[in-house]
Amino acid sequence: MRIAIQGFEGSFHQIAAQEYFHVDGRQMVPCATFSEVVKKVHSREVDRGVMAIENSLAGSILPNYHLLQRFDVHIIGEVYLNIRQHLMVLPECNLSDIREVHSHPMALLQCAEYLEKHPEWKLVETEDTALSARHIRQYRAKHVAAIASKLAADIYRLKIVAPNIHTMKKNYTRFLIISRDADPHLPDGVNKSSISFQTDHTRGSLARVLVKIAEGGINLSKLQSHPIPGSEWKYYFHVDMEFETLSQFESVIQTIRPLTHELKILGIYQKGLTI
Repeated sequence: MRIAIQGFEGSFHQIAAQEYFHVDGRQMVPCATFSEVVKKVHSREVDRGVMAIENSLAGSILPNYHLLQRFDVHIIGEVYLNIRQHLMVLPECNLSDIREVHSHPMALLQCAEYLEKHPEWKLVETEDTALSARHIRQYRAKHVAAIASKLAADIYRLKIVAPNIHTMKKNYTRFLIISRDADPHLPDGVNKSSISFQTDHTRGSLARVLVKIAEGGINLSKLQSHPIPGSEWKYYFHVDMEFETLSQFESVIQTIRPLTHELKILGIYQKGLTI
């Protein structure tokens, strides 16, 4: 199985993929962008893709919802990963050697409280946490530290000089598992679905849909609105629903379909574990 991930070897996407599929890094296909991940899945260049969709602190990654609309791919699973950031250097270096700290802007922000204790360090934004770690090894940068995952430290043989430096310890990212084709035989235990739809501009049109979902005994765990590209002030809605039985979900879909336009089932899957 070939699995497309956003980011470089040692990224948090790789950790999520390895935890979900129980495979090693040899089956990963690193991609520079989320768009590249989805395109590779859509074109069948890979078997599966792993794509972050939201973070418990930073919120939704809005462009990725749009990718789910643009391309014919299906959500078949999810995983919630506790994001742990570590400060790492070459094995022969120590904290006192650091002059610069390199990492993705979000990682620098997540570790701001720790970094503020070292105003003498220059903070350098990069495109990826794992890439920052790789560059230290590649260029033998003795005065540069990276903020990245423990997996990145292991892969690039770096020493962690300050573990768990993220400010908020309960920082989770939700990753979607996507496939070109939906599973024709849903496994036992499916209890979650992602759908999208539009409503008209009449008063209370969205409220009527949400009421029907609630009356069907389904928990609405996510509601996200998005502008429709090329339209003026028109939106579609992304909804995540948790249910007890598949028949319960199917009944609610039949109930809300007449109240919506362009209703699309993006995936039916099992609610993800938190790692």
